[in-house]
Amino acid sequence: MNITFKPYTPAPVLKDHLNLGDSRIGVTSRYLTRDGKPFIGVMGEYHFARDSRDRWFIELAKMRAGSITIVSTYLFWIYHEEDEGQLDFTGDLDVRTFVETCAHQGLDVLLRIGPWAHGECRNGGFPDWLMSKGIPLRTNDPAYMEYVKKWFAAIYAQVEGLLFKDGGPIIGIQLENELVDNADHLLALKNLAKEVGFDVPLYTVTGWNSRYGAKIPVDDVLPVFAAYADAPWDSSPDALPPSPHYAFDPNRNDTAVGVDVMRDTDGDGWRLPYERYPFAMCEMGPGIMVTHHRRPIITPMDAYAMALVKLGCGANLIGYYMYHGGTNKIGKHTTFNESRESGYPNDYPILNYDFQTCLSEYGEARPQYGLLNMLHLFAQDFGDMLAPMEHVPAEEFVPCTDGERLRCCLRTDGERGFVFVNHHQRGMTLAPVHGAKISALGVDFPAIDVVGDTAFFFPINMPLGTVNLRYATVQPICRSGDAYVFAAIDGIAPRYHVEDEFGMRVIAPRPGLTCSFAMGGVRVYTLTPKQAAHLRRMNGRLYIGDGVNLIKLDKKTRAVEPGPFGFWRFDGFTFAVRGKIRPYNPAEFTITPVDSEPFTPPYLAELNIGGPRTRTWHKITATTPEGFLSIDMQYDAAQIYADGQLVADNYFTGQPWRVPASLIHGHECYLVCSELKDDFYREA
Repeated sequence: MNITFKPYTPAPVLKDHLNLGDSRIGVTSRYLTRDGKPFIGVMGEYHFARDSRDRWFIELAKMRAGSITIVSTYLFWIYHEEDEGQLDFTGDLDVRTFVETCAHQGLDVLLRIGPWAHGECRNGGFPDWLMSKGIPLRTNDPAYMEYVKKWFAAIYAQVEGLLFKDGGPIIGIQLENELVDNADHLLALKNLAKEVGFDVPLYTVTGWNSRYGAKIPVDDVLPVFAAYADAPWDSSPDALPPSPHYAFDPNRNDTAVGVDVMRDTDGDGWRLPYERYPFAMCEMGPGIMVTHHRRPIITPMDAYAMALVKLGCGANLIGYYMYHGGTNKIGKHTTFNESRESGYPNDYPILNYDFQTCLSEYGEARPQYGLLNMLHLFAQDFGDMLAPMEHVPAEEFVPCTDGERLRCCLRTDGERGFVFVNHHQRGMTLAPVHGAKISALGVDFPAIDVVGDTAFFFPINMPLGTVNLRYATVQPICRSGDAYVFAAIDGIAPRYHVEDEFGMRVIAPRPGLTCSFAMGGVRVYTLTPKQAAHLRRMNGRLYIGDGVNLIKLDKKTRAVEPGPFGFWRFDGFTFAVRGKIRPYNPAEFTITPVDSEPFTPPYLAELNIGGPRTRTWHKITATTPEGFLSIDMQYDAAQIYADGQLVADNYFTGQPWRVPASLIHGHECYLVCSELKDDFYREA
């Protein structure tokens, strides 16, 4: 198989053409800039109100260790003003303390201030009292806008002095969410936000709506886009068609089946002028929620391959929803989850907002946490090189339904570039590709075999010190001083083809921490895939966890996983081995069946979705507050009550349900499970 690419024709870059804010963070038509230099931000969604304030510091430290640079977070109006006129920004709702904690961790912040948010929240975040007013919502209706002004002003009062212009971390706000047909209202919301004090560099809106895009105030906002591996809100009871997000298609919208025959404009002739904006994402899903009727399972490669594909397609702001899971609050009058009872077509769990994502509802790290960090480190260290580069498709485009041919694209500025390769399609097993020959920018790569689920990219004409890396069959990750770190690709021999004053030479190292080589005044390290997935940069130094995920807390090296752990720390020349012993007293659990119902569950409706179901009960005990209980049984919905209060719930997906011992220890706890029926889509 020979793979070549279409000719590169550079497109003009528009600058200073949008009416945004502080130009120290600028927006061109291709990339964002910081102090005039192109950069690629990495944004992760974490809802402070869906966690406990005593966890914010450590969870943000985990995000920072995962090379997140921007934290995005919703403010759900119903959480803060459940009763009209009674605003609450205390405790777990203290947005000011959350933003200050982000600043302490060196993280920028983008506030998604609504007023309508969605986020699987009751009424999309609108308080019930607002819903009952009988006024037109999400419009420029004067009565509605007066309520919105009060809401925006209340948020601003909490974060005043923390904006970017004041030296704070808040670099932007998102206005509304998924409003696809009212540009006038979006502009009015922006003006209202500015009126109450939100003077920020970035004003974003969601831009998706089929191929032609949402109707937005073209020059006044930055549209941001989404991509999910599955659609649990879909009404189908069957597996969905292959997702187009695993093909190198630069279309920015979360496309629907039949997009190839959709019009390029809507009935009014509208088409979002994509060429005026960089490809920015706010909702790329490294996981997904489950609904009662659809329960997909997202794999680590589902997350990593999608992110790599979007990077290859030109994405210059990597934004995840969610990056960290959470737990819904329960209000004084209602639960705060989206449900059919609240007028939506989906039922979500009352509490559980885990999202199957990088960091779980309870802060456990999943494999995609480390995999995605490889891309994030690259974006940090080489984003100024990659951001100006444009997407160039392969001569033969490989659609998502093709399981035989290798999927590739190129990002280039005409001289340098990166070849992106994806050999993963969610829900499909792709055929092995043997002897693939890739040619780009005058380089003929050696033939490679691409077997199994994998995704990677190779450099072309990458400067390394005083020499030129003509090309290589390894993936660049990061640099530290005069050291450059690459990752080997499973099944592909590492080869560096270097040009220097002596001509072209080939270096073929063995991956590992003890084998490096020097050239052009720099030293090059080639990590194994496992080592690369556990590589972290913390406080400016490189670390590799020995099968664990490392974080820094108050300058101390810790691991996300409990117990003793080992790691390597880079000293500027070698990776030196270190070890830590941390006391760990994991709980022992007992789960004992209960013959009679100890009490009537106060949230019985969740256990009877779709009709009455029989219930089984178990009593749970934990000897210590450390560790996790893994519940591996079958049920439809499950709830855990501690001292009569609902503390956790879950829909069965076929995977074990992980519950922290801290929810159980010291409490009288019961697990109630409802009868499993064959009335939903599941993968396991």
